[in-house]
Amino acid sequence: MTSETQRAVRFYPPAYEIRVDDVPVPKIIEPDDAIVKVTLAGLCGSDLHVYRGHEEVDAIMTSGHEFLGEVIALGASFSPESVNRPELYRTLKIGDKVISPFTVSCEECHFCRLGFSSRCIFSALFGTPDLPGGQAQYVRVPKAGGTLFKVDSITSLLPLSGDRPLSESSLLLLADILPTGAFAALQALQHPKLAPIVNGSPYPYNSFTPNSSTLTRFGGLVAEDRTLTVAVVGLGPVGICAIVSLLEILADLKQSIALSYRVIAIDPIPSRREKVKAVLNAISSNAVSDPAIVADIEESKEIISKLTNGVGCNAVLEIVGNNSALSLAYNLVRPFGVISSVGVHQAPPIPFTGRDVYNKNVSFDFGRCPVRAMLPIASAILLKRQDVFGGVGEPASLIDRVVGFDEAVEIYKLFDKGECGKVLFDPWRSA
Repeated sequence: MTSETQRAVRFYPPAYEIRVDDVPVPKIIEPDDAIVKVTLAGLCGSDLHVYRGHEEVDAIMTSGHEFLGEVIALGASFSPESVNRPELYRTLKIGDKVISPFTVSCEECHFCRLGFSSRCIFSALFGTPDLPGGQAQYVRVPKAGGTLFKVDSITSLLPLSGDRPLSESSLLLLADILPTGAFAALQALQHPKLAPIVNGSPYPYNSFTPNSSTLTRFGGLVAEDRTLTVAVVGLGPVGICAIVSLLEILADLKQSIALSYRVIAIDPIPSRREKVKAVLNAISSNAVSDPAIVADIEESKEIISKLTNGVGCNAVLEIVGNNSALSLAYNLVRPFGVISSVGVHQAPPIPFTGRDVYNKNVSFDFGRCPVRAMLPIASAILLKRQDVFGGVGEPASLIDRVVGFDEAVEIYKLFDKGECGKVLFDPWRSA
């Protein structure tokens, strides 16, 4: 590094104030740290929770939790002689290109070993007062041997499908929103309440049962019972990732077990619905997945009622993170259904009573995506769907534009108003 200062996008409390400041370049503090020179950083919908003052942040901080870049410094823990530690402590080198999940994870604790890396005992979220974020020219990564992953671990192991080369900008999506979208889909599809539809055995015989359960099963499933109906509420960037991931997973299930399915994509904003229609057009030309139905809120209620004879969806993916979206998800899901929620919810209590939940036997899965665990699945989807994730500014592109920090203040305003899509920052781009 040739300078002691760097440019960074910073939030000033209480709300709606972003500045681009000169701040100190981070240094190694702990032996497990790495310093990354950021080549691309993302602006995410959850950044808006801080921007709008919903997170009650009371300190100036460097924003952003999505970034990729190049390792320029490593702590003392990184050595070819490192043993009984995650592999990167032995193999990570200065000059390696890396992507960082949006939270720190050690890959050594109980939660990390189970794949629940987003609840690592050392978990910390980038872009908070406690951990400066990735919308900067340099960033310090704690527990870097368990947090970072090398770009070549993706590009060398997963072959591309099709002729479109892998774009660097698309790799940034692996830091958060593509794994999160895939996680929303997978935690619904793997839920025990969907197992009877997926494997064709009625409850409770769709999974393990006590050894004493030898009584004859009652009845069997008909074709209608094995048709899966899934809604996605919220069609912003994470919603698009969820739609694409869901369709890819369901297409695999259709091929392997002849599963029938319907997907309904829901958003009240016309521009978002049009974007999803463009995405669906792009992937339908060379995919085996069935198309999704795109609808506004009122249309979706009528469509789902008609498709399911008034029963409702087996699962609803709630991507927004507010109570109106949760209420819609609850109204659309059927008894013994599943709501998979990955939106970042705030202080207001969820809009249900215990009686409401009891009366429908509804299951809720909430929470933060474990990016490390989801990486193989998300990477495969990224490489296959470069027609959606690889371009910038095209009709079917998830990424709307790439800008420099000089445009950060205005971009935050546009993004807050829903007037732009997914935006990436190039920290080194001049105006």
